[in-house]
Amino acid sequence: MNTTTVWIAIGLTTVGCYLLKLGGLLVPADTLERPLVRRLAALLPIALLAALTAQQTFSADGALVVDARGAGLAAAALALVLRAPFLVVVAVAVVVTAGVRALGG
Repeated sequence: MNTTTVWIAIGLTTVGCYLLKLGGLLVPADTLERPLVRRLAALLPIALLAALTAQQTFSADGALVVDARGAGLAAAALALVLRAPFLVVVAVAVVVTAGVRALGG
């Protein structure tokens, strides 16, 4: 990829971000106060984080992969269901992932 292509991509991204911000400012305030819009806005970050987690856990080089990361994620989910503190959830995920990798998974 040459430098011209990179700068074109940066410029288009900049314009896109500006237009997105401008679009948000042009939305009438009463639209944003609707209960449905408020509920969807509250759920959007959760959905994006879940999608990012799934993409990072189950993909490698553009292919679907189920490996030790999936076991760590499942263990973390179980710890969350059992209402473990956040640091314990992270530690469980790390230990399970490392254990599966050590066993050759």
